[in-house]
Amino acid sequence: MIQSIDSILAATVATEGGYVNNPNDKGGETNFGVTVAVARANGFAGDMKTMTKAQALEIYRSIYFIKPGWGFVMSVSVGIATECYDTGVNMGPKVAAVFLQRTLNVLNRQGKDYADIKVDGAVGPATTNALRALIAKRGHDGESVVLKALNCLQGARYIELAEGRQANEDFCYGWLSNRVELPRA
Repeated sequence: MIQSIDSILAATVATEGGYVNNPNDKGGETNFGVTVAVARANGFAGDMKTMTKAQALEIYRSIYFIKPGWGFVMSVSVGIATECYDTGVNMGPKVAAVFLQRTLNVLNRQGKDYADIKVDGAVGPATTNALRALIAKRGHDGESVVLKALNCLQGARYIELAEGRQANEDFCYGWLSNRVELPRA
């Protein structure tokens, strides 16, 4: 299992590969999986082909791991933090956070194990405490069930994206084979 933020980020860069400019990709040019829009918004002004791995890693660290709060989740479950981060890289951090919050709300047994949390896409103490309560109640099995649910939501969203935009069919097989995984907890 991946144990550190650095190894999580390195795995992303390895999965994403190098420079790509696929005309069917709404994100446009990417390098190491970082879109040109995200690169520009984070201070990179050069040709996307010249973005270094170190620059991409810094964007992943700050925008996709630290800012969304996956470090807090990592203090409870490395596997769930890694899964949410990876989903956030591909779908946006807010989508990943909403997936986690929805999952936690439906696994609390109608509030018997812990209170519902606001589904707002912002990971903070409420989300982290709900996850902590679920794992305290359910243990390793609870962690595995959360990972299964997150992957179910992720896979369903990929299919919806491909159904809603035919050009996304070019990417759906890769999304499902490379992004939706069996639980790692």
